[in-house]
Amino acid sequence: MMIMDRLYKDAIKKGPICVGLDTTLKFLPQYLLLKDWSDGEKITAFNKKVIDATEDLAAAYKVQIACYESLGLDGLKAYSETVKYARNKNIVVIGDVKRGDISSTGDQYAKGHFTGDFEVDIMTVNAYMGEDAVSPYYSYIKDNNKGIFILQRTSNPSAVDLQNLKVQDDFIYEIMGDKIEKWGSAFRGECGFSSIGAVVGLTRPDEFAAIQKRCPHTFFLVPGYGAQGGKGEDIANILKRTRCAVVNSSRGLITGHQKAGCEDEGFAEHIRNATLAMKEDILQWL
Repeated sequence: MMIMDRLYKDAIKKGPICVGLDTTLKFLPQYLLLKDWSDGEKITAFNKKVIDATEDLAAAYKVQIACYESLGLDGLKAYSETVKYARNKNIVVIGDVKRGDISSTGDQYAKGHFTGDFEVDIMTVNAYMGEDAVSPYYSYIKDNNKGIFILQRTSNPSAVDLQNLKVQDDFIYEIMGDKIEKWGSAFRGECGFSSIGAVVGLTRPDEFAAIQKRCPHTFFLVPGYGAQGGKGEDIANILKRTRCAVVNSSRGLITGHQKAGCEDEGFAEHIRNATLAMKEDILQWL
């Protein structure tokens, strides 16, 4: 079973929720901030509590490496321990690292994030340098059951600056989708989706529907829910056609305790409640 088959099945079984562990110190409850630990140790403790509280609800965890790199070696240790902890629970882990470079450098990125201390199941890739930025991952997809999500139509406001430019009759994001379908054709699993998927934001549901129709073998990682304005009804309209996505929320979930005014050891229950509410918000429309 290829990695996207596994993610597809877990998303159906548990719900299409990807919990984003884009963890910074400002999200931690006071009781952890007061510990005589390093910043990385505090973040690791927080993440483990979140994973324990949501493992039955999360089809995947997405870990944004920038939040950890900013703390230096201490932060990278926290990143490593977090992805290992989640993977040891047999849950798909997405390394949100957005790598994209020529093939010789891409070889090293692939080795760095598909083996060793930072090993994840799927990583995000920026392919706007063309197939040279994608091909280094092919052998890991084929031989090591790994996957990638390529940036296609992102949820940030300025994405329109480039992604919505037209080349003849097609938007650039549509051309990228065609490339993703082509590059992924050799890596389709039993579910019909390729282990080369795409990142498409929920903030423009009309565009998403057109992308989905144009890219029938592409599985999507979907940012933009909650804090960025995406709604459960929007993604449900996509999932009604085919269960082709997991939906990520980071701030909207891992600040659940702050919204409830909880700063003690019971914080993770509020994050669980926020995750459950997201799941129910999506599934109610299906």
